[in-house]
Amino acid sequence: MKRGRKKSARVGAEPDLIRFGISIPADLLKKFDQNLAQKQKQNRSDAIRDLIRDRLVQDAWTEGKGEQTATVTLVYEAHNADVQRRLAEAKRSLGQHLLSALQVRISSTQELEVLALRGQASTVRNQAENVLGIKGILHGKLVMTGA
Repeated sequence: MKRGRKKSARVGAEPDLIRFGISIPADLLKKFDQNLAQKQKQNRSDAIRDLIRDRLVQDAWTEGKGEQTATVTLVYEAHNADVQRRLAEAKRSLGQHLLSALQVRISSTQELEVLALRGQASTVRNQAENVLGIKGILHGKLVMTGA
């Protein structure tokens, strides 16, 4: 693997930055630049660093490696006592993996709840799937990120 020169550290810069070249088809680079222009907040280097970090997080989750962090977002009927009871039981069963919970009334009939979880990737995924499988949850999503 060819390595580039180390870039001298600047104030606020990440330590040990390395410059390297990549080959990419012109049309793909054009689409990438158009995407960045729409976001109006990233340069190529920042975007590529974000893509690499995201891929490493995905791989860690796929492989079930190490301690990971995730959120589970749920929408359910506010007046459904059975759903609320099941959800309360599920949250108790999460034990030390449940870091925090946020509950918000989003309409006269619906609640939004966000659970922050941390633990072994496979355990957190299984626990999240159990919560998302509760009968009466109208919509839910697991968002996995790094520790």
